[in-house]
Amino acid sequence: MEPSDSLLASLIHEPHAPLSRAAVLAQTLVGIGVLLTGLALAYGAISISSEAGYGGVGPNFLPWLVSIVLTLCGAWIIWEARTGGFRQLDAPDEGAEPAYWPGFIWVSAGLLLNAALITTLGFILSCTLSYVLAVQGLRRANGQSAANAPRVWLIDLVTGLLISAPVYWAFTKFLAINLPGLTGTGWI
Repeated sequence: MEPSDSLLASLIHEPHAPLSRAAVLAQTLVGIGVLLTGLALAYGAISISSEAGYGGVGPNFLPWLVSIVLTLCGAWIIWEARTGGFRQLDAPDEGAEPAYWPGFIWVSAGLLLNAALITTLGFILSCTLSYVLAVQGLRRANGQSAANAPRVWLIDLVTGLLISAPVYWAFTKFLAINLPGLTGTGWI
């Protein structure tokens, strides 16, 4: 048997301990969530113009591609869960640290505030805010005791500006793609 054959066989027919009903249900729910996300993206892609742009690819190409891949992955995850559970899944490590939920909340707040405020604050300021909150969450999850220091907040703020401003200018000035700005000048 070739090494690649044994790998394929282990992926398809790897014997493992039977999973509890709760584990199978949880895995099935993950698959359903991914499948529904793919279908929701497909529904949203319907409203995007299919008029071909540069190179014959229209603006709806990427949303359709992502929705198709997510839908297929969701169906595959459901199939995996319903036919014996996720294959090659490592057993939970008893000594593993639990998830750090406050860090997750910081990062999620940054992403959600960016989405909520981008048309009000403009791209640069909303992305800077998102960066600052996400980095603070990651710093805290990493156990950095200096995360609350004003100097660290200032460094994160300046770094967020130094990242988001050139991205904004590249898109608006060089690629002529409209992003929401704070002023009508196109520079902020």
